[in-house]
Amino acid sequence: MTVSLDIANGSAALADAIKPLLERVVAADGIVPLSEQARIELTRNIPTITHVTVSEDASVVGYAQINRAGGRPAAELFVDPSVRRQGIGRILLRTALRDATLPSHSGEPGANAPLRVWAHGNLPGARQLAEGEDMHVVRELDLMERPLGSEEDPSATVELPWIPSVATTLATFGPNCLVQNFVAERDERAWLDLNARAFNDHPEQGQWTLADLRARMAESWFDANGFFVVRGRNDADGTDIDEVGPLLASVWTKVEPDALATGEIYVLAVDPSAQRRGWGKRLTMLALASLRDRAITTATLWTDANNTPAVTTYQRAGFAVTRTDVQYARPK
Repeated sequence: MTVSLDIANGSAALADAIKPLLERVVAADGIVPLSEQARIELTRNIPTITHVTVSEDASVVGYAQINRAGGRPAAELFVDPSVRRQGIGRILLRTALRDATLPSHSGEPGANAPLRVWAHGNLPGARQLAEGEDMHVVRELDLMERPLGSEEDPSATVELPWIPSVATTLATFGPNCLVQNFVAERDERAWLDLNARAFNDHPEQGQWTLADLRARMAESWFDANGFFVVRGRNDADGTDIDEVGPLLASVWTKVEPDALATGEIYVLAVDPSAQRRGWGKRLTMLALASLRDRAITTATLWTDANNTPAVTTYQRAGFAVTRTDVQYARPK
């Protein structure tokens, strides 16, 4: 087999070239091999991101994306099922390992942190490839799920914590909080600030830019009716809608058009100054009630396995782990 390796710029043309490969991998593995952020980056020409393709004849049979931003390089890669176990994965991985040492920008030092490589679903082939390069699991990201049932028929969730109505859940926030649907003109920059504070130590979520937020808002699944922001009220009796403070928390749900009655708690953020006050539970229940009102029967979410407070909150809300994605890295 003769293949060619190429470095490409992010563009719509690159996304179009990768799409058939993505579809073949999903059909074979049942798992999307690129994160949402990486799929967005396919169309962006960003100096800190390298796109690597491996082609056989005119068909792309392998792809890797290396992101060197922030001095914490990370990569995602995948290979066409028809040409696996022929060295293409190793070519992509070793290319990524070399690329990760390059500077993020001209004149800057290269990354000191070891490259972290995502394995979505941690399938056997990915484990074998990582082990062959002396890479070990350094991070686990859990997909959690729970059924929702309906207000009229709770039988599907009889053994799980009951989900109150949206109105009942909103009442639990009390008179000193104002819960509203997200409005871009009013909230987008305040929400980005909240997101950065809430995910200060998160290598992906905490790095979102205005362009990242607007890219999601441009997606067909975006619905502000499922995106809630919470502000504290400054007035004593909680009646003056104009007397409100900064964002304290938010919860954003996501329902894709072809999701077959599955919805996601997409982002749940609480300002560090407001943590340990039960916000996570209330926001989770608000998201679940909102999803159920849209005829969603299964709720999902992603959380780092080592985020014990979040995992505990979600387990108490009836969620259980159904899949784990991992990152591999070499020892320092």
